[in-house]
Amino acid sequence: MKIEVTSVFTNKLKRQIEYISLDKKTAARKFNQLVFRKIKEISNNPKINRKSIFFEDENIRDLIVKGYLIVYEISPAENRIVVFGFYKWEKDL
Repeated sequence: MKIEVTSVFTNKLKRQIEYISLDKKTAARKFNQLVFRKIKEISNNPKINRKSIFFEDENIRDLIVKGYLIVYEISPAENRIVVFGFYKWEKDL
């Protein structure tokens, strides 16, 4: 499946990376690489992650990476995955 990343996701991730880099530039770079590696892995098994807590749709999933929640939608008819959400994960969500 083709993976697309929205500008909303990219902008939120970029802001978080910039914030992390204020204190730890290496950690920020590694986190950015980890996020994109985990996103690439989604295409192998898109439904491996839990159904999103934000949507009542089996095709919208939550990927958790180091306490951050990455929301994506699986579009089987279009053979693509769209990554659109990036949030700080909280246990009570």
